[in-house]
Amino acid sequence: MNIILLILACFIVGLIIGAYIGKTSFVRHEDRWSIAIYKGNTPFNFYSPQNIDNPVLTFKDVKDVKAKFVADPFMVKEGPNWYMFFEVMNAQRGRGEIGLAVSEDGINWDYKQVVLRERFHLAYPYVFKWKDSYYMIPESHKAKSLRLYKAIEFPFKWEFVGNLLHGIFKDSSIFRFKDKWWLFTEISPRGYGTLSFYYADDLRGPWIEHPKSPIIRGNPHTARPGGRVLVLNDQIIRYAQDDSPSYGNKVRAFEVTELSPFEYAEKEVEESPILKPAKAGWNAGGMHHIDPYPIDRDEWLACVDGYEKVLVSSIR
Repeated sequence: MNIILLILACFIVGLIIGAYIGKTSFVRHEDRWSIAIYKGNTPFNFYSPQNIDNPVLTFKDVKDVKAKFVADPFMVKEGPNWYMFFEVMNAQRGRGEIGLAVSEDGINWDYKQVVLRERFHLAYPYVFKWKDSYYMIPESHKAKSLRLYKAIEFPFKWEFVGNLLHGIFKDSSIFRFKDKWWLFTEISPRGYGTLSFYYADDLRGPWIEHPKSPIIRGNPHTARPGGRVLVLNDQIIRYAQDDSPSYGNKVRAFEVTELSPFEYAEKEVEESPILKPAKAGWNAGGMHHIDPYPIDRDEWLACVDGYEKVLVSSIR
């Protein structure tokens, strides 16, 4: 009898162990994005300084939600402080939310909290100031619209103002030039590597598609927006993700040479690509975003992102 009980007990233990093994983790590669601060002497020449411990923000800095990664940083300077807004990938909700970090010098950053979340995915929080108010057009393609938000208590509280456009828009980048608003965006289902272009007299619209749009067709090297559009007097600079042979590979820079409601032309600058993956470390996989600011005549500060492939385990 004791032998039978022992065999039965071993059998039950074996079942339990087998069930546990069946639920244990399997290993896969995952892209882990982080945020860094770069310096430069032109809007096309940036590097990671030795006196900055990059990356300055990772998923580990996010304390109010369980994050998988942080990416798509945009920053503004208001008063004595810098404010950075970025995507926080919420691991529990499985969608992006908009986080905030604050800095006194633009180099050392203190994560605060998630400041904007919706029932759908948010990313690429393009923040800009207009008539003494701050606005944001985050990517919200899951909502099938391009949504405009306004800060009612900057930088922590934002409210939805309205839809600028309806459709599936990715990484929309807005700028103002010669009394008009202009907007680069990648639209689905027009196809991967297709850049569309819109303009409007008023921020709220109506937005009109440019007659030259789409200005790029089927070229993943140059189409998808990769950060803030710079307007330096009469010079306009567009940054683009190089998404070939893989997503988030490099960042390229283009100078707009002709712009009107009827014409558009651009050329890639000689220094392009301006951001590339490193040989090892936090950005060895690639880089796909930049938001640069002039500090002095020959000094620039930029927030960028990059990723490395890491091995993670998941429960079946």
